[in-house]
Amino acid sequence: MTRISSYYGLPGNLEFLDVDVTTDNRLYLDPYAIRLEKGPSPFGRNARKSLDDFFDEVVGCVLSPGSTAQARGLDLLQHFNEPKETRLGMSKKGINGHGGAGEVGAWIWQALSTDLRALIAVGVLKRIEHMPLFVFGVDRDITSDLTTRIIFEPLVRFTQAMVEKYPQFTEAPHYTEVFERPVWDRTHHRWLEKNLELPIAHNDPLVLIPKHWARGLLLMRSTRYYETSVLRFVQEQFGTVDPKTGKLRADAKRVYKRKRGYGPGAETIRRLTEEAESSNENLVERFEEFARRRYEPLDDEEIDRRLSSH
Repeated sequence: MTRISSYYGLPGNLEFLDVDVTTDNRLYLDPYAIRLEKGPSPFGRNARKSLDDFFDEVVGCVLSPGSTAQARGLDLLQHFNEPKETRLGMSKKGINGHGGAGEVGAWIWQALSTDLRALIAVGVLKRIEHMPLFVFGVDRDITSDLTTRIIFEPLVRFTQAMVEKYPQFTEAPHYTEVFERPVWDRTHHRWLEKNLELPIAHNDPLVLIPKHWARGLLLMRSTRYYETSVLRFVQEQFGTVDPKTGKLRADAKRVYKRKRGYGPGAETIRRLTEEAESSNENLVERFEEFARRRYEPLDDEEIDRRLSSH
């Protein structure tokens, strides 16, 4: 294992993940963690704006009946070749391991523009971090790859700031090179190619990740959503409120898991989310609040443990 700190001779307490530069590291960029972390400024602010602008464009295409917009929506989701520069994730399970960016983008678009269109139309599914809740097959590896590509330029600007702060990145034998990479352009709402200068580590370009932007599991994942907000809604539908205490009296969640039509799965999650919305209950907002309250950044010990568990 060769961490960034040892490869370049950097001091401790770095602002970025001290990953192994020779292989993938089992942490994943989490868009909701980026939203909650609120930093480091201005990189975090630009990352959040890029995520929101990109998904707003996809949503607009989903809701437009025109064939041109539909074709554009599909194309927007097909620019996500696996980003190896960050050293995050697992290559065999990332986008390249699922058939490539074109195939992955196609089935994400298919899900968003058909089964999930109603949730998009009412504003329930409106952010990139919501996709893992509803799109079967989109979990931490693909979400991380999508997020990385959308915020690639803010990540590069953060990397360049760190290169400027730590001269070890460019002291011989270390150096930087210029690479052409696709980035999301918020001004024109499209993908474009840009020349970006990056440090070289172990013969490959390196993009640094702010320390608390990556996690082992997504904060907003379908299993967690189902176990908390969705099953709680089911309990509320079948249970009763004690008039004396105001507390809900209902069967345990495990009872409903075995009940026909309420077991775990993408169809159950989508259907019950739609049912809740028809009753003016936004389960995604409820879940976001739950995840926000429970959120704690990974401490240095936990980060180190995950980075050491190849």
